[in-house]
Amino acid sequence: MTDQPTEQPAPRFRLDYGAVSDVGRVRRDNQDSGYAGPWLLAVCDGVGGAARGDLASATAIGQLRRLDQPPTSDSPDELLARIAGAVHRAHDRLVELVDEDPALSGTSTTASLLVFDGLRIGVGHVGDSRAYLFRDGSIRQLTVDHTFVQTLIDEGRITEAEAKVHPHRNLILRAIDAVSDSEPDLFVLEIAVGDRLLVCSDGASGVLDDGRLADILSTGSPEYAAVELVRASLEAGSTDNVTCVVADVLEATDAAPTQEGLVVGAAADRRVQRGRTGGLFRGHRAGDTGELDPVPADLPDDVPYAITADPIDPEAARYAPRAPRRYLWARRVFASTVVVGLAWIGLAWLWSWSQQQYYVGEQDGAVVIFRGVNASIGGIDLSEPYETTDVDLDRLSDFDAGKVQEGIEAEDLDDARQTVQNLAANQSSEPASESPAPSENAAPSENPAQGSGEG
Repeated sequence: MTDQPTEQPAPRFRLDYGAVSDVGRVRRDNQDSGYAGPWLLAVCDGVGGAARGDLASATAIGQLRRLDQPPTSDSPDELLARIAGAVHRAHDRLVELVDEDPALSGTSTTASLLVFDGLRIGVGHVGDSRAYLFRDGSIRQLTVDHTFVQTLIDEGRITEAEAKVHPHRNLILRAIDAVSDSEPDLFVLEIAVGDRLLVCSDGASGVLDDGRLADILSTGSPEYAAVELVRASLEAGSTDNVTCVVADVLEATDAAPTQEGLVVGAAADRRVQRGRTGGLFRGHRAGDTGELDPVPADLPDDVPYAITADPIDPEAARYAPRAPRRYLWARRVFASTVVVGLAWIGLAWLWSWSQQQYYVGEQDGAVVIFRGVNASIGGIDLSEPYETTDVDLDRLSDFDAGKVQEGIEAEDLDDARQTVQNLAANQSSEPASESPAPSENAAPSENPAQGSGEG
């Protein structure tokens, strides 16, 4: 009996979406990339500054957008496996780019993506871009930032409000890069008609609180909400690139209009340079922000890409848990030199200190002042005779002689000399070894006694 292929259940829902990305009012280049399609919503925020964070985010979107296709299974596990595989492919592609051009070493990108299968949403997340769910007038953050300040929040050391102004609020701990294959956070989200989904870069979530996000998401179409979110972020003082992808969950119908996939941000810049120009915020307040219209996604994945990055960009310091792999041998030689130098300095200090230490000891039967430490290492004495005295060990009492043989510690040279003077005052006039002489004189005294007895 042959197995019959499992029929894929008809989608219960569909997505209506919009996407906007803006370079902002401070940065010269847009290092964000975004994608919105019938089956995928994604935002990647490139990290690296001169190391081409824009290329990292565009490369990641180029790999992740392959998820924008109808599912072949309704299994939640299969859905999450597809997301994990796409993130790993993005990492592999960055490895290839760095191998081809070592100047790109250090580049990386965040990634927050929602993959739709017609029934539910699979969430994948690495970094500090965010995904939100707006349902029945309430907003909920779906992802957890992989940042230094988030660890402080989790430990109860700072509050959410304090995190927004913390000096290290932009330092992320996990990203898609060319060094290690980071495992994304993965989970499934059950959805319902009327839900609104938001995926955004930290250019928006870093300046707009949940209340403000909810206010904007409660109005207008997805495209309108995305535009207003970007505008509000710039008005709130965001100094970063801003990218927002918004989608509504609707009931699936045969008559539903078909939308094209949209690419925004760095991933679309090359295509925009081919002739698609313009922006929603030109002339708005601070002037041209460089916002770019969404570009249809029906172009080759590997379009030649070239954008001049600012060589002095604070974004370069944003992702710093790993050092680049360039000049590894030079760093090892330098580290070894530093270790040897520190060891030499330590030994020099120890020798200098030992030359200021004194004790009173014995050498060849005489009391001697030694300079150094009364010890030895590997048969090597750590002291040497400094001053020989005229005090003989044989003329000292057994107690004093024993102390000298063990070594009498002194605070300094003057203290050692005072110890010698005390020993000299207590020494006898004759060597202790001549003490048996009186017993020899006692022997003749016994002879007269014996002689008298015989008489």
